[in-house]
Amino acid sequence: MIAQTSIEQLKSQLDVVDVISNYVELRKNGANYKCPCPFHSEDTPSFVVSPAKQIYHCFGCGVGGDSVKFVMEYEKLNYPEALEKLASDFNFTLEYTNDHAKPFDTKVMDDLHQWYKKLLDNNPTAKSYLTDRGVFESSIEKFGIAYAPSSAETLQFLSATHANMNQAVELGVAGFDSGRYFARFIERVMFPIHSQSGKLVGFGGRTITGHQAKYVNSPQTKIFNKSKILYAYNHARDAIYKQKQIIITEGYLDVVMLHQAGFTNAVATLGTALTAEHVPLLRKGDAKVIMAYDGDNAGLNAAMKAAKMLSAAGMDGGVVIFGQGMDPADMVKNDKTAELKDMFAHAKPLPNFILEVIANSFDLQDPKEKERAMHEAVAYLKTLSPLLQEEYKGLLAVLLNVSAGVIRLKPSDPQASKVSAPTQRAHDMWELSLLKAMIENPHIIDNVADYLDASMFSLHKEEFSLVLASEFEHPRLLAINLDNNIKTFESENLRQEMLLFLENYYTKKFKFLSKDTKMSFDERAIQIRVCKDKIKELKEGKLV
Repeated sequence: MIAQTSIEQLKSQLDVVDVISNYVELRKNGANYKCPCPFHSEDTPSFVVSPAKQIYHCFGCGVGGDSVKFVMEYEKLNYPEALEKLASDFNFTLEYTNDHAKPFDTKVMDDLHQWYKKLLDNNPTAKSYLTDRGVFESSIEKFGIAYAPSSAETLQFLSATHANMNQAVELGVAGFDSGRYFARFIERVMFPIHSQSGKLVGFGGRTITGHQAKYVNSPQTKIFNKSKILYAYNHARDAIYKQKQIIITEGYLDVVMLHQAGFTNAVATLGTALTAEHVPLLRKGDAKVIMAYDGDNAGLNAAMKAAKMLSAAGMDGGVVIFGQGMDPADMVKNDKTAELKDMFAHAKPLPNFILEVIANSFDLQDPKEKERAMHEAVAYLKTLSPLLQEEYKGLLAVLLNVSAGVIRLKPSDPQASKVSAPTQRAHDMWELSLLKAMIENPHIIDNVADYLDASMFSLHKEEFSLVLASEFEHPRLLAINLDNNIKTFESENLRQEMLLFLENYYTKKFKFLSKDTKMSFDERAIQIRVCKDKIKELKEGKLV
């Protein structure tokens, strides 16, 4: 954590006029400054900044606060991120209450990037590659595109600048093997990768001399997690918030060229599929997600997986698939911006795309294949809200050429109807919480399976079976994992929760056994003994 005394010292050195002037143009108005509000559209300036009180306030929309609050709102950062950005901008060194929370020193990476940028201008091959792809000089400058030379040259630079090689390795720009250091990026056009706040955290490198791997990304480091970061989000953030839309592509050049063509809300995944870890970032700004993916098998599979995940998370969005060997970068280069705009405007909604892909994946002339298609599609529909389930049931019926009446979405469990609504809701949430704990902590699955089986679940038998089979990408499990309303059991509480559940379960089973006249006395005694043994084992701590 950032030390409170350090926070107060930083705030005392900040001037609200200086901070806000970095983002908008302020005009003197008496003792204060005014400008059109950056947080809502207006013709008459109603945004007032007071240097005397060190605050700002908009008399139009009501926003207001100090320097830190402004950066939080404008940059869409949390409190610590805003403090660290202000400290960086105004050359202030923050102090932390523990070393673990202290930001990692990235000077080695920053220095390398500046050097890489200078090298690009002196490398005709790299410049020619970018020119041939249609990249403007202004885009090279905006995105900080650069060039990494041979390993020996990079190591020589690091040595000449007295760089800390341990930090270079930790930051992923160098490696160490068999007693020697080496550069991770060799003869590549470099695309710097920034965090949401704009801090350099990694690189993506595209070979221009025929290396086996066309693209290489920075490895996982203390500051770089490719499953949480989207390339160019720092450049696209403002457009995303204003347009309420984000375009996700598969490549760095797609993003660069889309921005060049005016689609400044475009970002890209970093050599990996869209993951559940990206969802918190995508939720910011309440934006509609447009996925722009290639039409090859890899692109279709990635689009399908991402569409299911986003749909299960309750997010709005659509899919655009590019065919005929074209991608967004090619279309921009070939002056097809108008076609791109139309494609993004008419992106296929996520449920439509998913149901169509499922239907096309089976031979619907074969009754058994059609049945399999229906089961997969229904499993997906059950991840949607009841309203959307009904809306898309008709589409599924058309795709499969069946009557809508045969598509059953509601469970037909006669025992479930005997449970009171509040009790059923509580039990439902308990089962969901346990399932989420198992999804998030797969190492506990075997232990849980020693004590529970699907028959013990009254509402989520199928989901429990899916967890045991490690089908974590199944739409139903994705929906559970991404539902913020489902609170997972913490490890220290799991044992107690399991104990209570099993005691309740075996108590009910004991009552049932005592009244079961169809079972012999000996058989009932054996099952009761099994129940007691299970409880004893649980109390002895053998569950976790």
